[in-house]
Amino acid sequence: MPHPTDRVRAAYRRVAEADRPEVWITLRPESEVGAEAALLEERLAAGEDLPLAGLLLAVKDNIDAAGLPTTAAHPAYARTPAASAPAVRRLVAAGALVLGKTNLDQFATGLVGTRSPYGAVRGAADPERISGGSSSGSAVAVALGIADIALGTDTAGSGRVPAALNGIVGIKPTPGLVPASGVVPAARPYDCVTVFARDLGTARAAVAAMSGPDAADPYSRPLPADVRLGPRGAGRVAVPAPAGLEPLPEAEREAFAAAVAALERTGAQTAEVDVSPLLEAARLLYDGALVAERYAAVGDFLAAHPRGADPTVSAVILAARDVPAHRLAADQHRLAAYRAAAGRLLDGFDALLLPTTVGHPSLAEVAADPVGANARLGTYTNFVNLLDLAAVAVPAGEVRGLPFGVSLITRAFEDQVALDLAGALTGSDPGELHPGAGVELAVFGAHLRGQPLHHQLTGPGARFVEEARTAPEYRMAALPTTPPKPGLRRVASGGAALACEVWKLSPAALGAFLAALPAPMSLGAVTLADGRTVVGFGCEEAAAEGARDITGYGGWRAYLEAVRA
Repeated sequence: MPHPTDRVRAAYRRVAEADRPEVWITLRPESEVGAEAALLEERLAAGEDLPLAGLLLAVKDNIDAAGLPTTAAHPAYARTPAASAPAVRRLVAAGALVLGKTNLDQFATGLVGTRSPYGAVRGAADPERISGGSSSGSAVAVALGIADIALGTDTAGSGRVPAALNGIVGIKPTPGLVPASGVVPAARPYDCVTVFARDLGTARAAVAAMSGPDAADPYSRPLPADVRLGPRGAGRVAVPAPAGLEPLPEAEREAFAAAVAALERTGAQTAEVDVSPLLEAARLLYDGALVAERYAAVGDFLAAHPRGADPTVSAVILAARDVPAHRLAADQHRLAAYRAAAGRLLDGFDALLLPTTVGHPSLAEVAADPVGANARLGTYTNFVNLLDLAAVAVPAGEVRGLPFGVSLITRAFEDQVALDLAGALTGSDPGELHPGAGVELAVFGAHLRGQPLHHQLTGPGARFVEEARTAPEYRMAALPTTPPKPGLRRVASGGAALACEVWKLSPAALGAFLAALPAPMSLGAVTLADGRTVVGFGCEEAAAEGARDITGYGGWRAYLEAVRA
């Protein structure tokens, strides 16, 4: 990683080269950011742990950054907050440097990136085409190589559609995982703070830094004790049956089929499902009474300040003023039914793979049909937050020279599962989203990969960490159990370093392991060769008496191979 001051100079050179003033509503002076970078280098030299040190951050201008105006793309709405939103504050605390505030579809209402009095944000790859919205400026700042990470918000797809149209990564976490306090609401129960980056690892690191409840956001949530941390093996992924892909142009259907085939080559299993309930749920956000949330967020302001309002945004939000309460109640009941349907659809699957969006319209096409073009772009995104799901959007090639993207969609809090599958698809290792979550478990025999009880690990969502060896303090016996298992014992002398696999699983899953553990097996502390202590499988001392000692083989797999030979 370059020194922070060097990275700042490179970013401002890129701002000048790109000549895209519409990306920014407020761009900080280079001297200010450079001074902060110099201070950051002093902190690094003093030994501070700053995991995002020197990464340049662009902030969507509906998210508060201390000392910079928040406009939500309406000049009369402008206010200058004294404190940053928790999402921004946590990134800065981890070493990120704020470049400025980016343009957006006004009040985060739109997926096109053209609904702003500060100008339409043009696509990074083709300036005659849209960038996608509402997080338009943030996505383009990353795609043009100006910012390393950028914050967006996503209610209907605004953290994913611009990622797809600009060929970058967009992570839309589980609703509430990243607090939305300090964010101008669009539809408060469904708003998410999202991250753009050029690679999965960088985006993941930003989400990890931002995650965690905040008292000021009643919708923020902690990770549950039974969270799944990994897919079943290489993954079992649902894909749409042909009818679910009918909104796509033919060339994009071919690109999606290529993405499915690429995922299958990683070892993932795929199966077709009927996604029509999800696409029906998507229509509730704008075509149903849930649009009343938009009026509740900023409707009174727009009614009082018509000057400076984008006409399409104003029409959408003000039309929601007179939605009857009984219609809203009815649509909330329908939404509950769709959530249940989504649960049934995902039953037995780790994730759902979908195209991220439909088409890539030109600026002229959107101008001619602003509502219709916007609706098509949200075909595969609008339902995700309504149904309390997580999503990771990644590039998946090109269609007619323009970026094409797909999304891995998972149940709430299974963000790591989506990340791992997206990493497999893109050939990258995203790393751990929640390093402190879960418990490390060392397994030595029947729970190893390829062994008969391995499903007991992957079933509850354990995530593979590494192959390892114990400290040289253990002996191993072959126990006469069904299926056969090794028995591990710590000894005072004559021990050896034995092979194992380390997995991470939720506290609830570990408790279930312990409750179901058959005699003579036990769970206890095991010391690894690197000195750390993890939970591991062992056996009662009496069980090893009379059993064959297999310590000399160095591990269970080597013993099995010797027996088979």
